[in-house]
Amino acid sequence: MTERMVPHGFHGNYWGPQATKARQEGRLPEISITPQMKRWDEWGRKVLRNGDILFRMGDARLMHGYFPMSRFLANASGSKFSHTAIVSIEKEGPVVYDTTRTSVSRQPFCVWMLDNVGNFGVKRLRSEHREAVPRVIEFCQTVFDKQLPFDYDLNLDDKALYCVEMTEKAYRYAGLKLSDPIKLGDMERASEFPLAIMGIATASQYVLDDPLTLEKEVFFPGNERHGIWSSPKLEVVVPPTFTPGYPYMADHGLPAVAASAN
Repeated sequence: MTERMVPHGFHGNYWGPQATKARQEGRLPEISITPQMKRWDEWGRKVLRNGDILFRMGDARLMHGYFPMSRFLANASGSKFSHTAIVSIEKEGPVVYDTTRTSVSRQPFCVWMLDNVGNFGVKRLRSEHREAVPRVIEFCQTVFDKQLPFDYDLNLDDKALYCVEMTEKAYRYAGLKLSDPIKLGDMERASEFPLAIMGIATASQYVLDDPLTLEKEVFFPGNERHGIWSSPKLEVVVPPTFTPGYPYMADHGLPAVAASAN
């Protein structure tokens, strides 16, 4: 959905530093806000805090759109989510640092929500760890300025980043490990998808510099047992039970906030 907002003929990262500065200076048009986006913006201003981790079901696809990669990885790993990102409260309100196929992005929260196609959740550092938040945001802003490329190879080095990797590394930069990577072959439900896993591994040999194998270790959004969602350093703000709807931000109301969120 957010790709539809890019003006015809624009080249580069529409959510990168240059485009962000151009919008702020009036050299690119302001983002058009629909009534439903406005509602999400108002909700975000009331609920979200610096360093909050957003979880969503994305819609990344392979094979010209026929293979739903995001849903496959979520299902195979036993998660309600395929994607994570980090909130920063800045001059224009809550913005989200994330990765897209172009590079690291910075989007208003209400824009980021447009690409949600399933469950949505939020977690926050517990109060005893919140002194780490400024370093988390510093990492996000640094990789945004550097415009590190998207990590299609899903490697653990720092040359490129995918979304969950960026979230994990932002917190590790601040001295907090949230989760450990998991081998693709060890995903909770990997045995239920043998053909899909073999097909991805085979196809990756032709399109990736470092093909995917069952031994490749990957960071995951996770669930109560593994991944970032399972970290004891985090508390629930929005549980993984709210599904905003897709397409066109179908109106399912707004999520309830956990009573324990401080």
